[in-house]
Amino acid sequence: MMRRRMENKTDYKKRLKLLSNANKSRLVIRRSNKYIISQIIKYNEKGDITLAESNSKELKKFGWKFSCKNIPSAYLTGLILGKKVANEKFLGQEMPLDIGRFLSVKNSRLYGCLKGCLDSGLKIPCSVDILPSDDRIHGKHISDEVSIEFEKVKEKISKT
Repeated sequence: MMRRRMENKTDYKKRLKLLSNANKSRLVIRRSNKYIISQIIKYNEKGDITLAESNSKELKKFGWKFSCKNIPSAYLTGLILGKKVANEKFLGQEMPLDIGRFLSVKNSRLYGCLKGCLDSGLKIPCSVDILPSDDRIHGKHISDEVSIEFEKVKEKISKT
């Protein structure tokens, strides 16, 4: 327990507060140097259970040819997760957001992924002020190519 705290990987007070509602699943969003990972996780005494998962690496299957770590790819990753659980019980259930030890920065990639989850129908309580603008979601701040590709991939994800 001390090792994960010393490595700055787990904030146990925050985790215990999140898990106090053991019946609820939670949306976990993490970022690495190359990818965005979103999961729906349920607490279990023996260890957490991952119920659904999406990774920005999956965007390559849909024809995404740009970086998998920017805001548009984070949004699409959240959209994929929402589509994966579209027919399951998560759509009506409210679940807390877990961003772990990452700083909560307005308009960040983590909140881009959250917006994708919200747009796909998941219920996550949050303030609309922290979510990135539509221009940033569509990648207009990067280039017009990204914006065009974003629309194509979003349409392909919506059809699945």
